[in-house]
Amino acid sequence: MTFHTLITGASTGIGKRLAEEFAGMGDNLVLVARSRDKLETLAGELRRAHGVDVQVCCQDLSMPGAAAKVFGFCERNGIAIDRLVNCAGFSVAGDFERMDEEAFVQMATVNMVAVAALIRLFLPAMRARRRGAVVNIASLAGFQGVPGMACYSASKAFVVNLTEALSIEFRGTGIRIFAVCPGFIDNDLFYRRAGHDRNRIIVPVSSPDVVVKAVRKGLAGKELLILPTFFDWLMVFSQRFVPRKIAAGLAGLFAGARGK
Repeated sequence: MTFHTLITGASTGIGKRLAEEFAGMGDNLVLVARSRDKLETLAGELRRAHGVDVQVCCQDLSMPGAAAKVFGFCERNGIAIDRLVNCAGFSVAGDFERMDEEAFVQMATVNMVAVAALIRLFLPAMRARRRGAVVNIASLAGFQGVPGMACYSASKAFVVNLTEALSIEFRGTGIRIFAVCPGFIDNDLFYRRAGHDRNRIIVPVSSPDVVVKAVRKGLAGKELLILPTFFDWLMVFSQRFVPRKIAAGLAGLFAGARGK
């Protein structure tokens, strides 16, 4: 049995950059996303560049039972996952009452259900080996409601709270559990899918590299919730001094995600 790092949402954006980073560190990989073509292309590039084993598991995590299929893929191929990186996720911009119900269900499934299901499936083996890591890519939006991104911010709050609770439940087991909580990240595909005009965002938009750096920091340290930039830290710290209603209102203003 070989040890691998499993990364969801690996075909684009943060997930792709993390795949490149872990391969550069010598990790074998399991890449999970919807697009087989993109995954196969990336897998080939990483194999050639770094000489690591890269397996492709094409799954749409918005579909019921997808997490179990990912787990089954690893079981059938004798792959032990010692690092689980939950990176897959998406948003839909606009007022809550106008949000398509199917999009809402898919977002809840990808951003919350799949994350929790994958952790439940892969953690027992990590506990038995007394080694492993769970890295959840959450968001700055998880610290308050964001008007125009109501469901997305709620789903990321789920990830933040789940991470906090599990870090205590699995204390002393040898498993590192933490979340990285970035602000807006440069990913045109993410904004197009969300219907979010990124020109209306009035706060800094960072490179995916800041998330990669934060993940490396998390693996090497003991922090539970990692804020990649000083701006991210400032936004969370400043919430201590203003009412929640004001924090949410400012978040909505900064995001520019509501309809005109």
